[in-house]
Amino acid sequence: MVKNTEEMSSAPTRREFLKLSALGLAATTAAPSSVFAAQPSSAVPTAEIEVWVTAGAMRCARSKTISWRPASEASYPQAIRLDPAKQFQDILGFGAAFTDASCYTFNRLAPEKREELFHEMFHPSQMGLSVCRICIGSSDYSTSLYSYDDGAPDPDLQRFSVDHDRAYILPMLRQARQMQPDLFLFASPWSPPGWMKAGGSMLGGSMRQNYLPNYAQYFLKFLQAYAAENVAVQGVTPQNEVDTDQDGRMPACIWPQEYEIGFVRNHLGPLLRKNNLDTQIWILDHNYNLWGRAMCELDDPGLRQYCNAVAWHGYVGEVEMIDKVHDVHPDASMHWTEGGPDYTRPDYQTDWTNWGATFSGTLRHWCRSITAWNFALDEQGKPNIGPFPCGGVVTVDSNTRAVTRSGQFWALAHFGRFIRRGARRFDSQSTAPDLHHVALQNPGGSSVLVVTNSGAARSIVLQMNGAQADVSLDHDSLTTLVWK
Repeated sequence: MVKNTEEMSSAPTRREFLKLSALGLAATTAAPSSVFAAQPSSAVPTAEIEVWVTAGAMRCARSKTISWRPASEASYPQAIRLDPAKQFQDILGFGAAFTDASCYTFNRLAPEKREELFHEMFHPSQMGLSVCRICIGSSDYSTSLYSYDDGAPDPDLQRFSVDHDRAYILPMLRQARQMQPDLFLFASPWSPPGWMKAGGSMLGGSMRQNYLPNYAQYFLKFLQAYAAENVAVQGVTPQNEVDTDQDGRMPACIWPQEYEIGFVRNHLGPLLRKNNLDTQIWILDHNYNLWGRAMCELDDPGLRQYCNAVAWHGYVGEVEMIDKVHDVHPDASMHWTEGGPDYTRPDYQTDWTNWGATFSGTLRHWCRSITAWNFALDEQGKPNIGPFPCGGVVTVDSNTRAVTRSGQFWALAHFGRFIRRGARRFDSQSTAPDLHHVALQNPGGSSVLVVTNSGAARSIVLQMNGAQADVSLDHDSLTTLVWK
């Protein structure tokens, strides 16, 4: 989920394993409601529209401003109709994953180069990325396989230590938070320590129910250890990708639905509350097609005492499946927590419309945050345990340390740079083909519309509150429009 060539194994890729397993198995802020009360936003817009474009050789570059004019009676087939009075979920933010591999890759940069890159990605005046994922122990994108308590069974966790993370993971997180003081971190384990699992290995296998109380203590120790390192973690998921063991090729663990319910309801939730931690718990952390499982878990009143959020991956199923859960549990928060490019794809650097469409879709289907996969990898998608062909949001060349920005990077720029925490999505409608869009209103009153045009160049008309504006969209483009 970076660039250049590596001889790949003929074995199925990580993404293919996710699809095969799925086929085989056939909150810091208040939770959103289905539609928020109308806001006082019916005034006719008069301020000019500022425009930023990614297309061709342009990368989130400022373009000519556009003026509103009184609406006409004409009908426009290529139009986007905006209704700020119909408001939906609020936004937590955008970001990517600080995997062990990403932090290792960032750490290889010269300090001044890393400072420049972190300023570009995290500083509120730039991309302003503010919601990032970290790993509890190793993921598939790590320099080695490790937990915080390796070895023989240790129910009292006397060996527990985050020493591995002190070399480069914790320093990278502290530097990112220096750039972005509002950084929200959530943490996911790919596997418990092997001794807690059937099979005894972090590679594949399943959780042993008798170790659930010990595992809750493991989470608590992790949160406390990170807090002692001045890296507060605001959220956790019980398990990354609950319904696959990845054929034993990477850290992974199958969690039956009743295990996750019991873990949150009987162990993790009460333990965090007892220790006065308001850490959010997000369940599932897996694909859209598991919407039925997410719904059933949220149906459990005991779990809902401690959890009101679902984490989604987009590898299998359709984003519209989130609506099934939202319709039954409209107060639950939705978050999109993993997805990224493959470095082997020829359009790795230019697939911004693919990611623009993906991000617009997740926001239009209730997600409050978007977190891409690895922040940074090398030109062969390393380091990773697989091997797997995932690419980073950026590539850092292992020899020259040159930084290459992916198409996903530029898509994140069009969202993260302009949409502030607390923004609310509002209604936008269009019947134009190959056009994806999402509209939001920031806390300060500015409005943001992100338009992804995956087709030919065209002109469209924005219509809002008795005004309209003409917008030219380049071929294969991302366009962000901002106005007061």
